[in-house]
Amino acid sequence: MQKKQFIVLVVFCIAFVTISQAQHKKYTIKNGIGLLGGLTQYDIKTDNFSTKSASGFIGGLTATVDIPHKWFTVSYGLHLSQNTLEVEGRSSLLATDVEMLEYDIMAAQLSFVLHVKLLSDNLTLDVGPQLQYNGKLELKSDSQEDFIINGYDSLLSQDISEVAPFNVNGLIGASAGIGNFKLRAMYSYGFTNILRTLNDEDLSTTPLSEDFKGNQSMMVFALQITF
Repeated sequence: MQKKQFIVLVVFCIAFVTISQAQHKKYTIKNGIGLLGGLTQYDIKTDNFSTKSASGFIGGLTATVDIPHKWFTVSYGLHLSQNTLEVEGRSSLLATDVEMLEYDIMAAQLSFVLHVKLLSDNLTLDVGPQLQYNGKLELKSDSQEDFIINGYDSLLSQDISEVAPFNVNGLIGASAGIGNFKLRAMYSYGFTNILRTLNDEDLSTTPLSEDFKGNQSMMVFALQITF
């Protein structure tokens, strides 16, 4: 079901991405499509449990709108990513050895980015909002489903899977390159609490009593080719 929802979202967003050239008064507006692919480093910043960022991958499309006489360029991006996150856990309540539990999380991100021209189009500062639809945290290993999250008496690794599916992020980064080739570095930070849905579930959180709160963060290092 989640894969079908991702496919519907991709088709809906790609429908708005086109390649064209148009005239606006006496200025030429240059539009194009960029293909992006690269690596991610994903984490959830939270005080509820100990996490460690891990690497994943990202790919997608970017529609650019460049007005040469302006000090900025804008783009609309649709990117799909497969990310990995590690959380500290124990095999049982009496176990003293801490193990890292690996989770996968898939995300579709729709971004509107303002590219401030620092050195013409060869170097830009990128900033903008980002809407995200993501799947749940899925354990990579079935053998760890009954592990206990470190710091709790009975909170199981599978109990924290149902994270919030819709989130709003802020994006900042930089792009550098020549012609149609650019290297992009981007950092996304979640303004919304991605763990908020866990507060609606009847989870045992002893000996801690705080509500679940976490903000995702993701670093992206990618190559973009524009046509």
